[in-house]
Amino acid sequence: MLIYQDIIDKKTKLAVIGLGYVGLPIALEFAKKVSVIGFDINAKRIEMMRKGIDPSNELTSSDFENSDIIFTNSLDELKEAKFFIVAVPTPVDEHNVPDLIPVTKASETIGKVIKKGDYVVFESTVYPGCTEEDCLPIIEKLSGLKVNSDFKLGYSPERINPGDKEHTLTRIIKVVSGSDAVAADEIAKTYEIVVKAGIHRASSIKVAEAAKIIENTQRDLNIALMNELSIIFDMIGINTYEVLEAAGTKWNFLKFQPGLVGGHCIGVDPYYLTYKSSELGYESRVILAGRVINDEMPLYVAKKVVQHIIKNAKDAMGARVLVMGATFKENVSDIRNSKIIDMIKELRAFSLNVDIVDPYADCIELQHEYGFPLSPAIGKNYDAVILGVPHNEYKNLTEEYLLEITNANAIFADLKGLYRNKFKKLSYWSL
Repeated sequence: MLIYQDIIDKKTKLAVIGLGYVGLPIALEFAKKVSVIGFDINAKRIEMMRKGIDPSNELTSSDFENSDIIFTNSLDELKEAKFFIVAVPTPVDEHNVPDLIPVTKASETIGKVIKKGDYVVFESTVYPGCTEEDCLPIIEKLSGLKVNSDFKLGYSPERINPGDKEHTLTRIIKVVSGSDAVAADEIAKTYEIVVKAGIHRASSIKVAEAAKIIENTQRDLNIALMNELSIIFDMIGINTYEVLEAAGTKWNFLKFQPGLVGGHCIGVDPYYLTYKSSELGYESRVILAGRVINDEMPLYVAKKVVQHIIKNAKDAMGARVLVMGATFKENVSDIRNSKIIDMIKELRAFSLNVDIVDPYADCIELQHEYGFPLSPAIGKNYDAVILGVPHNEYKNLTEEYLLEITNANAIFADLKGLYRNKFKKLSYWSL
């Protein structure tokens, strides 16, 4: 049940299911070398990609050029493939419980199209055991096929970092795993077609799943520590970034910074691990403690801004606040799971008038998802300006400009510390 050579020789096709931030770059990279089917259930997105437009605004039209790829939402066309890569999102719900609907629906799709000799590789972030315990039974039931004897299964965690033009698919080591030795070998060789940085072969699918989930859990916990330190140092009256600079002179000090933790990975993946551990009878303490701290930071920032306004003898009711940046991280257009949005909601709950600007976010999408739009322009007479997302467009602000758009005694809340020690007249605060 070998497949690598057929893919290289274009005797068969490789399919990517789910063409978002993760799936589309994978599909287009493979399409430079082999025949690819890009599958997504969203017909509107399919039409955009057929025109060389990335709905996620991460890729340019030139990235679509010279690609042997068809974009479709047709199961009949999807059946032409024999190597399937699943790259659908795996979010959590409002109770921070893993939402497996996208990945189980993708499994149903595969169950309807898979044939003897085919390969299925999941890239979606899941808890250890999900691929084999939740997805595989769906595929086997709908297809009537059995893993290893009829088809092969694998897991290769995605490491796409939106907005990062350096750590791209081809330049980072790819972890791969398979349901048996043949699967692992063929999957590794297939990914080697595009990944130049090298392949790490995990000993099992569960190991590969666990490796992915702890990458982001580790970052989450380290950022949570920085956030807690920021709260403590603020009470003491010293600047967190100055402390980190001093501590960072030690050779083995890990250089993390405080901040709002959003997006689809760091703020989500730890809940998949704690959900699984709870199922097994172990209640996580360290991981969940970090999540609590990071999830509470938007309220903490909002309270600091409100406290400053009240201390300066102004009724917070109706005070004006400008928030610069609404996306989940700098230089991307994605607003999903943006903790800036949570902070804005808290500010509005204090009856503040909040203007929101962002050069990347889509006004209509923001209105649809959260019920408030971007402001048409930056106004004046603000009692607070919050630099929430350090987009490139916000890296050259001057104190003169900020003084022009703010009232006397206004605060400039610089969450990432970009302008520390640069302003003399404006009240300044950072995490």
